[in-house]
Amino acid sequence: MGRELTRRGALATAAAALGVAGTAQAATPERVERWGLFEVALEATVPGNPFAVEVVGIFTDGRTTVRAPGFFDGDDTWRIRFSPPETGTWRWTSESPVAALNGRSGRLEAVAPSSGNHGPVGVVETYHFAHADGTPFRQIGTTAYGWTHQPEAKRRQTLETLKAAPFNKMRMLVFPNASVKTNEALFPFEKAGSGDKDWDLTRFNPAYFRRLEACVAALGDLRIQADVILFHPYDGKYGFDEMPAEADDRYVRYVVARLAAYRNVWWSMANEFDILKTKTDMDWDRLFQLVEASDPYGRLRSIHNWRRLYDNGKPWVTHSSIQNGSAVLDDARAEIYRSVWQKAVIFDEVCYEGSLDERWGNLTGPQMVRAFWHGLIAGTYVGHSECFPIDGGEFWLGEGGALRGESAPRLAFLKALMEAGPKPGVEPIDKWWEQHLGGVPGRYYLRYFGDTAPTEWAVDLPRDEIVSGERFKVDVIDTWNMTVEAVPGEFTMQKRDDTKYFFRDPARPTLTLPGRQWMAVRLTRVNV
Repeated sequence: MGRELTRRGALATAAAALGVAGTAQAATPERVERWGLFEVALEATVPGNPFAVEVVGIFTDGRTTVRAPGFFDGDDTWRIRFSPPETGTWRWTSESPVAALNGRSGRLEAVAPSSGNHGPVGVVETYHFAHADGTPFRQIGTTAYGWTHQPEAKRRQTLETLKAAPFNKMRMLVFPNASVKTNEALFPFEKAGSGDKDWDLTRFNPAYFRRLEACVAALGDLRIQADVILFHPYDGKYGFDEMPAEADDRYVRYVVARLAAYRNVWWSMANEFDILKTKTDMDWDRLFQLVEASDPYGRLRSIHNWRRLYDNGKPWVTHSSIQNGSAVLDDARAEIYRSVWQKAVIFDEVCYEGSLDERWGNLTGPQMVRAFWHGLIAGTYVGHSECFPIDGGEFWLGEGGALRGESAPRLAFLKALMEAGPKPGVEPIDKWWEQHLGGVPGRYYLRYFGDTAPTEWAVDLPRDEIVSGERFKVDVIDTWNMTVEAVPGEFTMQKRDDTKYFFRDPARPTLTLPGRQWMAVRLTRVNV
C-alpha cells in the first residue's frame, strides 16, 4: 500500500552533495514561493519496470489547472514536482494506473516570491527576454558543456567562479561527452552488459539525474539560467547519440518530468543538431513537440546548429540559438537573423576566447567582447566561453572550473550598461542604412566602433521619433578599459538643411573621440 510523503525533496538533498544550499526553489511541506518548487513523493512497490509506471499530479487553484508529470526516482518512490504560477491555495490529486499511486491528494499555499525570485524567463516584445514579474533579463551567457559530470570539487569550483562572473545563463549537456574526462562513474541508464554501449534504455539511473538537478538548483541559487542541452553529437563511445526513437522519447519525458518545475530551466534540443546524422528534421520536429507537450510551464525552447540552420520559424521554437561567429563581426549581419524569423536571437556560439590551434577556440579577449557589442547594437544577444588548456588539456568550455581569459570583466561592464539601458532591451535603429545604431528612437542611442579607431564622429541621428529641439547628454565609453566619460554640455537636435533623413546640433555637428579601438558613444535624451 502506498503512503504519501511531502518534503523539501531531492532538490535540497542533492544540492547538499554539491556543498551548496540549493534552497532558493525548495519548499516546506505546506508553503512554497510563487515560481518555487513543491514536491510530492509517493511510495509503492510494483511488479515489472517501475520506470514504465505513469503518475501525474493535477494541481489547481480553482482558476488554473496544471498537470505535472511525475517520475520514478528509485527506492519505490515516485516524485511529482510543481511550480505554482500564482499565489494562493493549490490543491493537488495524483493520477496513475497503479492504485497505490492514484487518488492521493493534498494542498499547498503559494506565497509571495522572496527577493531575487523574479520567476521564469520568457520572450517579450518579440526579440527580448524578461522574467515573469516583468524584470528584464539581459542575457550574458556562457557554456561549460560537461561541468555537471566533473568531480564534486570541480563542480564547486565552477560555482565559485560563477559567483564572481557576469554570466546569467549556462549552457550544459545532459549526456556525457566521450571526449571530456569525467572522473565519475555515473551514467544515465542502467547497464545491460559489459560493453560501452550495453545499456537498458528502459531503466534510468536516478543518481545521474539527481546530480544534474543539483547543478540546476545550484545555478538557480546564483540566479543563473540552466540552458539544458538534451542531445549532442560528441559521443562515439556510449551510443546515447544513436538511440531509437522510442528511447529518445522516453528519455525526453523523463528529463522534462524531473527538471521542468525548476524556474531557471531552458530547453536546448541539441548542440550542433546537424551533425547528429541518426536524426532527421522530422525527428527534431517530433522531439520539439514532445518537450512542448510534456512541459506544463512552457519553458524556453531552442536548437543549436553547426553548418545547417534548423527552421527557427516553426511555432515550437521560442527563440533562436545560433552558431555563427561572422554574424557578429558587425551589427548589420547579426540583425538579419531577427528579421527573418521574427524571434529573439542568441548567438550562443561565436567561437571562443582561448589559445587553441583550432580556429573556433582562439579569439582574443577584445574579439570576444566585440561580438557581444555588435550583437547588442543589433538587438540580439551573444554567448561566451573560453579555451585555455590546463592540467592536461582541460578548459572552461568542456569542464568548467576557473576562468582565465580577459573578457569576463568587460562583459560585466557591458552587462551593467545594458541594465541601465532601455527596457526590455536595445533595438536596431534605421537598421538597413548602415547607421550602426541601437537603442530607442528619439530617446536612447548606442554607437559602437569596434576595432576601428576614429578621432571624431558626426552626431547625426536618424529622423525617426525626432521633430526638433530634443536635447541629449553624451557619454564616451571605452568598452575595454571600462570607463564612461561624460561629454560636457548637451546636444540639441535640429533638422539638417541638406537632407530630410537626419538631425544634428548645428553648433556641435561632430564629437571628438580618442582614436582608440573598442570605443562606443551613448546618447540619452534629457528633455523627455
